[in-house]
Amino acid sequence: MATALASISEIDRELARGRIDPESGEPIQRTSVMTHIAWVPGQWVEAAEDVLTGLAERHPSRTIVLVPDPDADDSLEASADVSSYPTGQGRRVCVETIRVQLNGSRAEVPASVVQPLLLPDLPVFLRWRGLPPFGERPFEELIDVVDRLIVDSTEWPDLPSPYAQLAEIFDRVVVSDIAWARTSRWRQQLASLWPGIKDVERIKVAGTEAQANLLAGWLRSRLGHDVALEHEPSDRLQSVQVDGEPTPFPPGDPPDPSDLLSDELDRFTRDRVYEDAVRSA
Repeated sequence: MATALASISEIDRELARGRIDPESGEPIQRTSVMTHIAWVPGQWVEAAEDVLTGLAERHPSRTIVLVPDPDADDSLEASADVSSYPTGQGRRVCVETIRVQLNGSRAEVPASVVQPLLLPDLPVFLRWRGLPPFGERPFEELIDVVDRLIVDSTEWPDLPSPYAQLAEIFDRVVVSDIAWARTSRWRQQLASLWPGIKDVERIKVAGTEAQANLLAGWLRSRLGHDVALEHEPSDRLQSVQVDGEPTPFPPGDPPDPSDLLSDELDRFTRDRVYEDAVRSA
């Protein structure tokens, strides 16, 4: 990390210094529209940084990247960066990024670090990389302080079993799933087959395990009866067959990861259709 910071007060001071325009010496107005928290275990750091780079100008925010290392000695190591982008007429958009290494027991109490850094009166989003440890303290603490949880169940092992635990928190926090967003074009295509699709008995999906289970769950929940699933593993959603008949490939190109996360950061209400699909998956 670029600058070694060991306390919340040091982080605040570093952010204040970063908001001074180096040319004019005047403070740059904060333009955050949200606080974006990202829980990023070590194996996800590189992928998370790539996505955050693509978000900066679209969603000016205070981003808090939490990197847990429970096996390290107890400590907090942080850095704070402020970037600004011109938006015309002499105005600049200010983006704050705080990266925090939660070492040892600090990884068990992330809310104690996050809460003092939240911007007042702005929505708080939590992007959790990998499978959340449902019921464990770090996860429970964070979902109690955020307005929306964003996951990507493509990153989860042993599907569809974890969906049952996910469904248990729907009444506590609004949930978005990037894997669900990746199925949107195919759901529209399948819906266009109505009413011929209303009696479908089986679906074959060439895609990720998450996409296959969510599409099958969506059909079951919408049609009100069981639909058998056959899954052909693939790293992207390539084809769907309904009762042995191929579904025409939907138009358009799949969005990149930054676009998918950006879209989810624009949503604030519960997606009941997604919740029904998860329960039926």
